[in-house]
Amino acid sequence: MDTNDRALQRPVVNGLTLGILMLDTRFVRFPGEIGNGLTWSTPVQFKVVRGATPGRVIDDEGRGLLGPFIEAAHELIDLGVRGIATSCGFLALFQREMAEALPVPVATSSLLQIPVVERMLPKGKRVGILTINREALTDRHLAAVGVDAMTPIVGMADNSLFRRVFTDQVLPSATDFAILEQEMVDAARTLVASYPDVGAIVCECTNMPPFSRALRAATGLPVFDVVGMLHWFAAAIQLQWR
Repeated sequence: MDTNDRALQRPVVNGLTLGILMLDTRFVRFPGEIGNGLTWSTPVQFKVVRGATPGRVIDDEGRGLLGPFIEAAHELIDLGVRGIATSCGFLALFQREMAEALPVPVATSSLLQIPVVERMLPKGKRVGILTINREALTDRHLAAVGVDAMTPIVGMADNSLFRRVFTDQVLPSATDFAILEQEMVDAARTLVASYPDVGAIVCECTNMPPFSRALRAATGLPVFDVVGMLHWFAAAIQLQWR
């Protein structure tokens, strides 16, 4: 369908706000994270981008996936959503291209928050990033969303349950939430101990929001994640019907 045809098509569903493009995964998505419907108080529509596995998006930098993400976004827009988000912070690499290709606002990554958060902090303080994979989060990802390459970053350990669960290596059990939470707290404490000038934490990974409260309690710092960002984003684009 070309652009003119899309412009003439009326939404199939009314009252939608946010369209979320999901990676092609099989892991459990806990309440409070981007891919669990119970997280949202605003009408959202999910669409899985087939073939967009964690390996292809994180380790292979999404090569060959920009077109499928744009096409999937168009399908959600045709359905009636008023903004597009994605379920992986590493898709920051697609921010400019997707924003240019789509007729609605786009938020590909939690990392988009960093320049704003840094301007909120006291003098001498800066943002630190928690990510699922430190080695894979490159200067290119940061530059794509206007983030300083010198920003402190700590990733989850290679052998962590968090890393294995959320890259589809193992399926968690109901009792594993506490382990995942403790791993997140340990990573956050490492971040602030390694970089004492960190005044706020931004979570790159969209699976991290269920643990943000524990991170705030453990560090005493503001913690920003993708769900908080998208609540703000959705409030800005939501239509109010009288």
